[in-house]
Amino acid sequence: MDQFTPAERSRVMRAVKSGDTTPELIVRRLVHGMGFRYRLHGSDLPGKPDVVLPRLSKAIFIHGCFWHRHACAAGQSTPATRVDYWQAKFDRNVARDRSNLRKLRRLGWSVLVVWECQTRKAKLPALQQRLARFLG
Repeated sequence: MDQFTPAERSRVMRAVKSGDTTPELIVRRLVHGMGFRYRLHGSDLPGKPDVVLPRLSKAIFIHGCFWHRHACAAGQSTPATRVDYWQAKFDRNVARDRSNLRKLRRLGWSVLVVWECQTRKAKLPALQQRLARFLG
């Protein structure tokens, strides 16, 4: 059973940010610190990548583990209520992500997906190396 009333749940869900999230800011800070300049949320590209480097034809998506169903613990949890609704929603998200990656690659873009759990403080050195390899 949900611990919130429907009105409280609605308020909580409205507060969930879709842009300028902490993982996004971490990745942007790392990319900028490496000397790269980028655009945000390329609305002219499939899936509106979070970080776009047009000169390099590279795009970076920063996915939340829960919403985009990463293999980590956070990505495997499912709300206990309305399980069918949530499963269908997650399936649509994953299918949309896969389709967007495919479209971008067909357009000649290189794409990197960074997961929320990879932006944790303990994992930042590995993330920085991964970004450097991708952008280098």
